[in-house]
Amino acid sequence: MKLSIIIPAHNEESRLPPVLESYAAYFSEKYREEVELIVVPNFCTDQTSDVARMIGARFPQVNVLADPGRVGKGGAVMLGAESAQGDLIGFVDADGATSPAAFDALVSDTGKSDCIIASRWLKDSQVQPRQSLSRRVMSRCFNVFVRILFGLKITDTQCGAKVFRRGVIQEILPRLGLTNWAFDVDLLFQAKRAGYSIREVPTVWNDKEGSKIRYVSSSLEMVMALVRLRLIYSPFNWVVEIYNSLSRMLKKMKG
Repeated sequence: MKLSIIIPAHNEESRLPPVLESYAAYFSEKYREEVELIVVPNFCTDQTSDVARMIGARFPQVNVLADPGRVGKGGAVMLGAESAQGDLIGFVDADGATSPAAFDALVSDTGKSDCIIASRWLKDSQVQPRQSLSRRVMSRCFNVFVRILFGLKITDTQCGAKVFRRGVIQEILPRLGLTNWAFDVDLLFQAKRAGYSIREVPTVWNDKEGSKIRYVSSSLEMVMALVRLRLIYSPFNWVVEIYNSLSRMLKKMKG
């Protein structure tokens, strides 16, 4: 199989159907049986799984996994990747910010690259409508932290459209363990450590309303996730172990 596209979805019963249907129609027509779309509902309290299965009944390329519970976007991507059969394995957000044509441009441009990722910050990228100033400032601050802490010279680690060769995913997937804000950074950092090539390309991004992320209130959490990840890959990983142990103790006490 040529291509596997993973779509993690948390409570997306409204936004997912038109996105999944457009992806299924586009890629089934172009790739026929050589493509699969893997929808991974995670901790959904709405009808996300049901609406995805309804579309899957019309498109055999669509596979809907059982909801694994609270695993986060990263955990959903990892579960999708474990079941993926494609030579190329990618993932895309469920909100439709990346159109099927824009994602297919990534696939077509893979060339000899091991990893190819979309960027909203390259010169020829098109982002409409323009994001708010606060989002743009936080995005650039986050990127500065990524560059300082991990040495990743990438303009946009968080863009929700990425494609990897199967061998890359198979090697680095067992090493991943973070499913929160730092998942994409962890994924790219592990690829870099393993010696794989990562290439960014401009993309067309249709910024969508209705995001569940509160950017200002989440900024500290995003930075702390990066710091935690950096500690994990340092001689000071014992700090994270102590923190995890204390967190488990507190949860037990509250339970």
